[in-house]
Amino acid sequence: MPASIARRTTAAALGLTAALVLSACGNPDDGGTAEVAAANGDTTKINLSPDQNRVTTEEVDAIAAEVPEEIRERGTLEVVNSSGSAAPLTFYATDNKTVIGVEPDIASLVADVLGLKLHLNTVSWENIFVGLDSAKYDVGFSNITVTEERKEKYDFATYREDNLGFEAKKGSGLKISGPKDVAGLTVAVGSGTNQEKLLIEWSKENEKAGREPVDIKYYQNDSDTYLALQSGRIDLYLGPNPTAAYHAASTGKTEVVGTYSGAGDTLQGLIAATTKKDSGLAEPLADALNEVIDNGTYAKVLERWGLSDEAVTESEIDPPGLPKTAS
Repeated sequence: MPASIARRTTAAALGLTAALVLSACGNPDDGGTAEVAAANGDTTKINLSPDQNRVTTEEVDAIAAEVPEEIRERGTLEVVNSSGSAAPLTFYATDNKTVIGVEPDIASLVADVLGLKLHLNTVSWENIFVGLDSAKYDVGFSNITVTEERKEKYDFATYREDNLGFEAKKGSGLKISGPKDVAGLTVAVGSGTNQEKLLIEWSKENEKAGREPVDIKYYQNDSDTYLALQSGRIDLYLGPNPTAAYHAASTGKTEVVGTYSGAGDTLQGLIAATTKKDSGLAEPLADALNEVIDNGTYAKVLERWGLSDEAVTESEIDPPGLPKTAS
């Protein structure tokens, strides 16, 4: 059964409410946990140990039958995710080797519905797309935003809202709501991300308006980025809002000073399972996601990671995404 058009809310990016509000602290006496306070005031204890006891669901034969024969015969769903992600998206448990987070949890639910064994492949961000292009991996679950440019090469089945967060050193006094607020500032961002695309567009917009451009910086890993933020070498870090909020709450050294939709100022950004175009997987992925949305296990996963505010009501195939840069 094909996935129907999602009933989602299109939101202007300016003035977005943060997707989550976090209050996190480690508890070594409890096997490694963090307490997460969602926007509604409830508190959720996040399990950071390798023993995850993931939410599971039943196989649905009719949806499993939609999976391309080669994958069904193999019996595994080859999922790729990014080693550069961070809590609560994709990160390592307290044993520093087990991959955990909301992204692998949702991928696990989808594999359950499809009757496949989940096999996670953790690589650098750019190698996600190299692997999808070569069909080394079946699908990416790695906080991948739907963009019009990416839709030329990939198919998408959506499963979360995409909101970005500007993170600054605590007490910076900065407030970010649009391009003029970052004029002349030094901002770190991940290479090849939609955050980078947005920041580059804002910098160009500032120059056209006679303001200073953004000084954009790139770092190899999060630790280098946050060291630069604390030392004052950069003013801001632009990344996924869930990771920014989690980091700010867990360290107490930074704060989120602005949020923005990952699809720009006129469209609510969406995160999606990403496959090579015309691979035959987009429809079963969307149907599997709609199954777990309907049966309640999807909501349990988002609640488990403090991301209930990023829920979608239905999975879409290839919806409108971040527009291409105007020529």
